Amino acid sequence: MATLLRKIGLIRLHDRDTEDPKHHQGSLKGTKGNQKNNTKHCNTSNETNISTPEIKAKKFDHPVKDKPPVKDKQQGKDTKEKQQSSKPSSSIPSLAPHRQHCTQVRTRRLMKELQEIRRLGDNFITVELMDDNLFEWNVKLHQVDKDSALWQDMKETNTEFILLNVTFPDNFPFSPPFMRVLTPRLENGYVLDGGAICMELLTPRGWSSAYTVEAVMRQFAASLVKGQGRICRKAGKSKKAFSRKEAEATFKSLVKTHEKYGWVSPPVSDG
Repeated sequence: MATLLRKIGLIRLHDRDTEDPKHHQGSLKGTKGNQKNNTKHCNTSNETNISTPEIKAKKFDHPVKDKPPVKDKQQGKDTKEKQQSSKPSSSIPSLAPHRQHCTQVRTRRLMKELQEIRRLGDNFITVELMDDNLFEWNVKLHQVDKDSALWQDMKETNTEFILLNVTFPDNFPFSPPFMRVLTPRLENGYVLDGGAICMELLTPRGWSSAYTVEAVMRQFAASLVKGQGRICRKAGKSKKAFSRKEAEATFKSLVKTHEKYGWVSPPVSDG
């Protein structure tokens, strides 16, 4: 009996080893055809071995079609770089805090200047704010050298003061204010067209943050006398008002001239 079973087993083993290869391949195809319904066969080694040669064959048959051109890659890279450059960089610091700091410095300085001017007891100058604007002053100069011809003109024409307009820039006191004469109309005394004032300390090169408004006004009063300034009494011209636009253009022109040729002190005979 045992001998018979062994013979049967040998026959079966022989049938399996000598099985038709076509029949074996057909069973594999059947397995591949049923992989959609049986999820257990999705990751089988047989499927991987079959699909890999097919992918390689496709790449070999169409090498240029599947591989993107180098030019397209470069264009895509350039487009990406342009998009990134068009976006605002977060590393660029905002200018708002800097402007706010400059405004605070300018405000504190001008408030201190106003308090010091109001404490003056000699009535040298008085200040009024233009439309309650702290950064634009109308300054009244009440006194000049009493031995000067300008002082005599003020007495004879009943001129109580020389009125000036002073505008303080955003970065004051590190930049000079713009100052011009409003009334009366003056001649000489380094007062130019539009009421512009020719003084080196009012230029960026000659300015110092240590200068106060009071000190600037005292220097201006001295330059009026030194430059033999007089009140204009000519008919028609004396009533012509100074222009801010003309003053700004004149001052800009004289700054360029002095930067090119330097600032020359006037002769002693001028006062």
